[in-house]
Amino acid sequence: MKKVSIIVALVLAVVAWSCNSVRKDAGKTYMPDMAYSRAYETYVSYDNLKEQDIFYNARPVPGTIKRGELHPFPIAMDAAGETKNYEASAKVANPLVNLTPQQYTEAERLYLINCGICHGSQLNGEGPLYKRSDGTEGPYAAQPANLISNETYTNMAEGTMFYSVTYGKGQMGSYASQLSTTQRWMIIKYIKEKQAGK
Repeated sequence: MKKVSIIVALVLAVVAWSCNSVRKDAGKTYMPDMAYSRAYETYVSYDNLKEQDIFYNARPVPGTIKRGELHPFPIAMDAAGETKNYEASAKVANPLVNLTPQQYTEAERLYLINCGICHGSQLNGEGPLYKRSDGTEGPYAAQPANLISNETYTNMAEGTMFYSVTYGKGQMGSYASQLSTTQRWMIIKYIKEKQAGK
């Protein structure tokens, strides 16, 4: 009986001690990022992130590919004064073998919005920005490339055209921020089909 009373006294002492409202140790957290999330909600100010040593630039992780999007162009931009990557781009094939009627219509729309302003709706280099010798149309005297009758462009590989649209070439700037990879390939397929007379 004496042993039972000692055990009961010990159990009561442990229970009384564990019910104390003052906790001296916070204990261990198995996954602190899950228990104490550092996530930010939409419309929350991000001004104090640097003070907390949190890097945030609202961009996806490098190498992220949007669902349904084609893989990015495998060739990097040439350094200033170099052309080896530009020349190597001729070996890259267009992943779009044929355009569906819907894709063709969309490619035409994208061409007219992004390219037609300089290269013209007929791909002849006489877009609205080109100032013709008679003084009509736009402010630029240098004629953009004629994509229909100039053999340099009719014989140009689709990969080389993609390189030019992605990184820019000559007076033409890059369209990588305006057009997705799929949209750029669609436009190039559209140009090639127009050059072939389709």
